[in-house]
Amino acid sequence: MSELTFEQMLDESFKTIHSGEVVEGKIIDVKPDEAVLDIGYKSDGILTKNEYTNESNVDLTTVLHVGDTMEVKVLKLNDGEGQVLLTYKRLAADRGNKRIEEAFNSQEVLTAKVAQVLDGGLSVIVDEIRIFIPASLVSDVYEKDLSKYAGQEIEFVISEYNPKRRRYIGDRKQLIVAKKAEMQKELFEKIKEGDIVKGTVKNVTDFGAFIDLGGVDGLLHISEMSWGRVENPKKVFKVGDEVEVLIKEIAGSKIALSLKFEDANPWKNAAEKYAVGNVVTGKVARMTDFGAFVELESGVDALLHVSQISKEHVEKPADVLKIGQEVTAKVVDFNEEGRKISLSIKALLAPEPKEEAKDEDADADVVPVDIDAVIAQEESESAE
Repeated sequence: MSELTFEQMLDESFKTIHSGEVVEGKIIDVKPDEAVLDIGYKSDGILTKNEYTNESNVDLTTVLHVGDTMEVKVLKLNDGEGQVLLTYKRLAADRGNKRIEEAFNSQEVLTAKVAQVLDGGLSVIVDEIRIFIPASLVSDVYEKDLSKYAGQEIEFVISEYNPKRRRYIGDRKQLIVAKKAEMQKELFEKIKEGDIVKGTVKNVTDFGAFIDLGGVDGLLHISEMSWGRVENPKKVFKVGDEVEVLIKEIAGSKIALSLKFEDANPWKNAAEKYAVGNVVTGKVARMTDFGAFVELESGVDALLHVSQISKEHVEKPADVLKIGQEVTAKVVDFNEEGRKISLSIKALLAPEPKEEAKDEDADADVVPVDIDAVIAQEESESAE
């Protein structure tokens, strides 16, 4: 019987390993880009940064420590220099693949940090499995710029699982839609018309603003933004503003909002302030060929008909008045129900001497103007 050499006895003292085998190793040295492990084999095992994780910019000295033990997979028995190449990420991927499969089958909600923002979506890593979330599945609304998600932790479910093609697709949109549906249900159960609620401006358009009431958007139309006149909503609101609004109407899933609170209604005491015969002062807000609209206060406009501007003939208001000009006039007609007021400057002008003896009433030539009739007539003539 031949005696074994020292080298042969030394070799036999180490265990036998094979490529693809999972072994346990003890870390004996760590550098930023590689770690050395004692795996009980005649050669030490080398674990490079690229075989530790798919994440970039990782310093191994911050995640691995001398003396720690870890399971790794044998990638290659001899790297050409007598060392064993190891991989951790592929072992983790094997286990992660099983984890993703289970999550796909159960539709478990997963949480992961966004590893990369791509042109077409987001990339996240779960147990070394890279999952792609297309831009169309990132949110329930189109988002052109996804850069805000970089480094954020997001929730999603696996909507497609194909390990053969290494195709793993995540879906965040369905979670958002489901959450909003639940929030909408809860909101509609507790709100009613007439309630005053708080919201956040979500979007501003030329015709109004959309207010997020907590999962449900309500429309604040330009006509409901103030008792006064609002020319451009974008000059009044900006995205992110917090507002307190009145729920004016609920029609199915649509909510109409208003900022016309009754306690601020300028028409509440209008009958007293603008009674026929009262002399008032206001500013010319806008003009037409048939007259000028004078703003007496925010939300209260009165018509100064062209025939009531002067005792002299006036062809059109723009010939003698300017936008923003302050004028003083007499109220000659007040319609509270229709919220219409007629003014006359002419009624304040002293009568001609020759007319003074003839007229018992200085206002005899002042005739209340039917605003609706005047406007209808003007529109009819314009149409012809």
